[in-house]
Amino acid sequence: MRRVDLNVLIVFETLMHERNLTRAAEKLFLGQPAISAALRRLREYFNDPLFVRTGRTMEPTKRALEIIEQLRPALDVMSNALSHAKEFDPATSDLVFRVGLSDDVECGLLPLLLKHLRAVAPHVVLVVRRTNFLLLPGMLASGEISVGVSYTTELPANAKCRTLRRIHTRVLRADDRLGPLTLDEYCSRPHALVSFSGDLCGNIDQDLARIGRTRRVALAVPQFNGLRALLANSEMIATVPDYAADELIAGGELRAEPPPFEIVPAKLSMVWSGMQDCDVAERWLRGQIVRFLSEDGYGASIE
Repeated sequence: MRRVDLNVLIVFETLMHERNLTRAAEKLFLGQPAISAALRRLREYFNDPLFVRTGRTMEPTKRALEIIEQLRPALDVMSNALSHAKEFDPATSDLVFRVGLSDDVECGLLPLLLKHLRAVAPHVVLVVRRTNFLLLPGMLASGEISVGVSYTTELPANAKCRTLRRIHTRVLRADDRLGPLTLDEYCSRPHALVSFSGDLCGNIDQDLARIGRTRRVALAVPQFNGLRALLANSEMIATVPDYAADELIAGGELRAEPPPFEIVPAKLSMVWSGMQDCDVAERWLRGQIVRFLSEDGYGASIE
């Protein structure tokens, strides 16, 4: 162990994530020459090229893949052990937290959380990255974010996960006709769909298909915040999570009602990197997320 500077192992792990010298340097706040020097030392120590340049990326060798599998658990243990020695005072801390939020969460739930954070931790910086179930695993694995809140499917092997709430839905409409929408009206009216990827169908279409019905999507947009203006003075409707609906109807231009058929609720989850599981600051942030973004709210346990 005396022969090895443990800092070069951090460089090695970062290079495994980034596959690029420049991005690794930016992630570690080092100059590119320092990263190149660390890579030379790693190659000498392990007697292997470790990375082979392929176009703009650096692909790991078979030996590098073997090394990272052995090193990652040890680095996680060291990170967790060191985190216990740190103190964290939210009232005075100026830490930067990097979180990933799906657009519905950013629209409907972030304002309440942010208001609280500004009150109890006025100097911390919150960097919000847009994510979804497709992007979240890669963003966690690369270290771009330390925690994410979204509907999720597959996750990295070392990720931790907690369900925050079931995602119930509401139908947004701008017309002033009395009475709720019938199923026939729901299917015949034009729909606005929020789709990060541009797809024109989603889980709601699967629920409609189970009862032999379809809807007519006339507009797909990438975010929820624009729906208030887009639906105003039109026959167009949109089916959105209940917490996003609460935010979108606040101005009075829209109203929300339950859908005229059963929609199976999805789950909104908080996911975080196993490397930050015991970090005292990250644990505090996850506690605030549970407190303000979960269905249980103030009564929820933290972990």
